[in-house]
Amino acid sequence: MKHRLVSSPHDTVLPTVSRAFLDDWLSVLHHKCTPDQLIRFLDKTSLADVSHPLARVTHDQIVRLYQLVAIETGDEMMGLWSRPIRSGALKHLCATVRDASSLSAALFRFTTFWNLLLDDYTLVLEDSGDTLKISLIPRASAPAQRFGHMLLLKLVHGIGSWLTGRELPVISVDFAFARPDFAEDYAILFPAPVRFGVAHSAIAFDIGLADLPVARSNDEMQEFLIRAPRDWIFTTYREHALPLRVREYVQLSKALGCSLNEAALALNMTPRTFMRRLDAEGTSFQNIKDSLRRDIAIRDLSLGNKSIEAISQDLGFATSANLHRAFKRWTGATPGAYRKYRRSGS
Repeated sequence: MKHRLVSSPHDTVLPTVSRAFLDDWLSVLHHKCTPDQLIRFLDKTSLADVSHPLARVTHDQIVRLYQLVAIETGDEMMGLWSRPIRSGALKHLCATVRDASSLSAALFRFTTFWNLLLDDYTLVLEDSGDTLKISLIPRASAPAQRFGHMLLLKLVHGIGSWLTGRELPVISVDFAFARPDFAEDYAILFPAPVRFGVAHSAIAFDIGLADLPVARSNDEMQEFLIRAPRDWIFTTYREHALPLRVREYVQLSKALGCSLNEAALALNMTPRTFMRRLDAEGTSFQNIKDSLRRDIAIRDLSLGNKSIEAISQDLGFATSANLHRAFKRWTGATPGAYRKYRRSGS
């Protein structure tokens, strides 16, 4: 039986991330904001009730929280570094890099810009002959702030992709902290293998991208800033690692009931190779399909224009009770409870 997706052909159901991933940031905000501010931020983004360990956080919620905190605190890095990054910094960064002669020149400007602002780290651009790498070198001994490192490396990738008009393929992403329990969330953000517990956090690109031209108008820059961080905090699928390429195939084929053999054939692999590569990524074909079902359900429950019964049918569940059990297993909440608190926060 073929199961159709509930999205239109042009919709993209973005992956969600775990609440634990966001808690890295919220732990900083507890010190940066007043208790009343933090409560208001969480209420406005429907995050106040998303406290269960299995709870999921959407792209829109992260974007909205970023915008609220950055504006109200006047810190565009939201307390993630020892010195506040004052309002307008991202605008000046874009203005600094957008008329560079090439991508490598733009990345060099990126590092010099941040080295004027950050007390915690020095950003170093290295040309090894094969790669262009930006590394975060600590200026003092202090634990790495996981969300801060992630956000700064995502900004490198996002700015470079925006400047060149394409999502830049990434060779590797390294983090100078131990592998967290929610490591799979990093694969949603970066289109590359992610390593943990290395000497320095870094992002590396193929040297062949160094001479790519960069050119963005002032109007394009303003649009990019208005949408920030929507265009750079999450990645698209085009250059992505295998799990999200599989997810894209399932979504675009509108066949949640497709078999492993069908997906392997579509991705030019034997079923055995397909399973082995997914296992090496710490996932499985069924897990990928279930995560897509979960995120479609989260989206439709948030929009509120479909009944739970209709959502169940669209996702291929025989009854709404089956969806109820699956959603509780995925998120720790029932579909009805999730819809209720999303509505109360909207």
